[in-house]
Amino acid sequence: MAAASINGIHGMGRIRAVLLAAVFLAAEMPQLLGSPVTGPAFLWSPQHFGSSHHDNKEFVDYRTFSPKDLAKSVLSEGGWSNVVCTPEKLNDDMDVAVVFVGRKLQTSDISSTKQPDPSLIDILKLSFRTSNFSMAFPYVAIDEQEMLENSLVKGFAENCGQGLGVNRIAYLDSCSLDGGNKKLEGLHSIHDILASRISGKMDLIVLCSGDTKESDRTQSEGEALSNVVNMLKESGAKYTILYASKPYRTTQYPAHSAVRFLAESPQSQASDNSTCDGVCQIKSSLLEGIFVAIVLLIILISGLCCMIGIDTPSRFETPQES
Repeated sequence: MAAASINGIHGMGRIRAVLLAAVFLAAEMPQLLGSPVTGPAFLWSPQHFGSSHHDNKEFVDYRTFSPKDLAKSVLSEGGWSNVVCTPEKLNDDMDVAVVFVGRKLQTSDISSTKQPDPSLIDILKLSFRTSNFSMAFPYVAIDEQEMLENSLVKGFAENCGQGLGVNRIAYLDSCSLDGGNKKLEGLHSIHDILASRISGKMDLIVLCSGDTKESDRTQSEGEALSNVVNMLKESGAKYTILYASKPYRTTQYPAHSAVRFLAESPQSQASDNSTCDGVCQIKSSLLEGIFVAIVLLIILISGLCCMIGIDTPSRFETPQES
């Protein structure tokens, strides 16, 4: 009987160990399955151009892109292959292509009530809704190993086949870029680029958010982007802009929430904050299925451990006759 009791104690110890391991695994599953940190990207132009396969006006692609996948999509779906891949422009639709890399916005910030830079959200929404050509990529995965501006320009060059066919690549001194051939000392230097542009040649300007200063105060990212847009308008140049964000503020496993703000008014957005689009529903169903499977697995393991812990005596004492 003593041996049976000892075996029972060991069996209960094994059950507790298995249950603790299962609970720990269940607690870690949301993190292990969590999506990477993502930032949004926007592409727009006052002129209509781009892929003939889509009517790219307020078009939103909810797939998750790597920076190089984003560069490939901008070339193909965004029509940049016609303006940055050929030495001689096929038409006079574009004079300047601008890549503006931000450092603030995460995907979740766009639909949040607390905006890190309200002026930036305003200029992005206004440009997206009022331009003749506009696309949005809410989920661009953050690559911590390489600067976003460098990944985008390298992605353009690789997917162009023969390399970039632009006249020059001008970049702000706050950018980390390989292959640029003209360094800009500040946003005011954009005036010189626009004034010296050559007819029939495309210029690529790469700007990165940093300590941009105007007069004696530091500009916000939204103000800097707004000033760039105003300079392009005043110059009379035909332009297209790609804004992409690699935020400094990164959390390890953020929620991968759907972004539905682009074609909605603030009133309808406020009433639809609890809605879930197709991507959201698929992911929520997947997570529900995973959690149910974990619970069933815990029950199965617990049952098996209980059965293993049952130790039937090999012999029974003979009852004494009274």
